[in-house]
Amino acid sequence: MQSQFSTYLELGFNHILDLEGYDHILFLVALCAIYSLKHWKQVAILVTAFTIGHSLTLALAALDVIRVSAKWIEFLIPVTILATSLYNVISRPDPELNQDKKWRINYLLALGFGLIHGLGFSNFLRSMLMPGEEDSLVSQLFAFNVGVELGQLGIVAIILGLAFTFTHLLRVKTLDWNLFISGMAAGPALIMCLERIPF
Repeated sequence: MQSQFSTYLELGFNHILDLEGYDHILFLVALCAIYSLKHWKQVAILVTAFTIGHSLTLALAALDVIRVSAKWIEFLIPVTILATSLYNVISRPDPELNQDKKWRINYLLALGFGLIHGLGFSNFLRSMLMPGEEDSLVSQLFAFNVGVELGQLGIVAIILGLAFTFTHLLRVKTLDWNLFISGMAAGPALIMCLERIPF
């Protein structure tokens, strides 16, 4: 018999990989667009910041501490994708810019956008909670978030692998790769924004 922990671990892992919820995948694609395989540690830290952000709001929403309109969350999620894609394009390497400062900006963006995505996860998780399981909510949240994190790292590994293939083996320029991947994420995000305008 499958344990409760493994059940929610699997739920989190499958949820992030579910193509019906491809907006979360698109965010990871946009997040990774400016990085190559040699930056895998930095990307892993960014993804973990994203996980910390969505873990916080997921917990608060699941515990019914905060309530936000689902329509607004469904609108704001593609906004985060679009904003990340645009930031990738307009953020050029600048020798005058302190790289530590730029890194902190990227980290804070991932953390902040994670807060929004966590509210989106909360609707899914709330629908999966079974009656009488409220006492074990903390362990369920932990298992679900671990599953999401593992799924995200898997997606990131694929994106960075593709980046290496195209920029190093096929000699595609890094800037062209960034523009292509950012545009690939921004296009569907813009359509989702227009379709989900909550007012």
